[in-house]
Amino acid sequence: MDPVELFHQVAATVPAYRSFLAEQRVDPARVTSLDDFARLPMTTKDGYLRRHPLPDLCRDGVIGDMIAVSSGSTGAPGFWPRSVSDERIIADRFEEVFRDTFAARERRTLAVVCFALGTWVGGLFTINCCRHLAERGYPITVVAPGSDRAEILRVLPELAPHFDQVVLLGYPPFLKNLIDTAGLPWESWNLKLVTAGEVFSEEWRTLVARTAGMADPVRGIASLYGTADAGVLGNETPLSVEIRRFLAARPGTARELFGESRLPTLVQYDPDVRFFEQHQGTLLFTGDNGIPLIRYHIADEGGLFPYEDLLDHVRKRGFEPAAPGPRLPFVYVFGRAHFTVSYYGANVYPENIAVGLEQPEVSELVTGKFVMETVEDAQRDRHLTITVELRPGEKPAEETARAVGESILTHLLRLNSEFAHYVPAAQQAPFIRLREAGDPDYFPPGGKHRYTR
Repeated sequence: MDPVELFHQVAATVPAYRSFLAEQRVDPARVTSLDDFARLPMTTKDGYLRRHPLPDLCRDGVIGDMIAVSSGSTGAPGFWPRSVSDERIIADRFEEVFRDTFAARERRTLAVVCFALGTWVGGLFTINCCRHLAERGYPITVVAPGSDRAEILRVLPELAPHFDQVVLLGYPPFLKNLIDTAGLPWESWNLKLVTAGEVFSEEWRTLVARTAGMADPVRGIASLYGTADAGVLGNETPLSVEIRRFLAARPGTARELFGESRLPTLVQYDPDVRFFEQHQGTLLFTGDNGIPLIRYHIADEGGLFPYEDLLDHVRKRGFEPAAPGPRLPFVYVFGRAHFTVSYYGANVYPENIAVGLEQPEVSELVTGKFVMETVEDAQRDRHLTITVELRPGEKPAEETARAVGESILTHLLRLNSEFAHYVPAAQQAPFIRLREAGDPDYFPPGGKHRYTR
């Protein structure tokens, strides 16, 4: 896309952005080059979106034909106008996954939408994008039980046998719990997953693929990088997954590449419809949506790699892709900075903890959900405390807590060199609290799970 051209369109047609530029004393006529564009003030949720009436944020002051709602990381609702034209652009990302990863052109596919329905942003948008693929000639049928587990278990056995493959679309912890506990013949249904909303480890991908009877984790599970603000921005491809799995086995190389002791989501994006920039370790994007956004600071930690640069880097370290994949740039995403816990000056990331819970010796006992926090004792000493959800039917036991704690510590030390060096050895072992499945204080049923407090 030409971000300068889009800037001028938005400045001319979006009342709120005209006001924003006037407040910032920016003359649109003086923005003629990419260098000029890069000096424009960033827009943010608080500094731009929440300061203007919803119609003024839209082209010509007219709200689109649909509105979705998100709770956001702060819990305050956000309202996001959408249009059919937005959906068609986002459907291209779904098409890349269904076509190149799941071979859905040749397979009769049942797409089961397990995101929450109602006004929430994920469910209805996913339904519509899948139906756009059907309109394009893909043999896809959509059913939308949402996050209603009983309804999922009711419709799947009836419908799945009539299709060549079943694709579940939902948040990673919800899908994992469903696969772990539903007792359904996943392997006979040729199961695939589309996930969104959070980073997961390659151990998670391997574990879930094995439980579901997937022959190939690389072509069985694909993650979307999306936001309520702008829909899907990028998607995993077999190439990006291959690279990520290569790096997952080499934490030192991954740290050298990404500058962090955790593995980000790695996706490819279409520069014809999204323009990304990197700003002090976080991402900005520009795109035409129901609410057009110019240099929008989404506060996701991450960065960018041109296609050739990333391929050259990993090839020098012994990686050769099975297939070249689309020649599109890469964006990597860690998520929001405030989802970490600081302990003895070391940043502890949810991704580090998750790997420990995905090991064979403990994964059969827990769901994979947890909450990490630093808790102060009576002597005012702080301890890294991790509350872990047990599988349905499991009860808290000292032996389970010990096994969980040992697995978490082993992989936390392996993956997070900052933790290994900053935290005194005597204080490194986390305190483990076990909770039964669905604990209302820590693991209430519903939408996205929060991994930190």
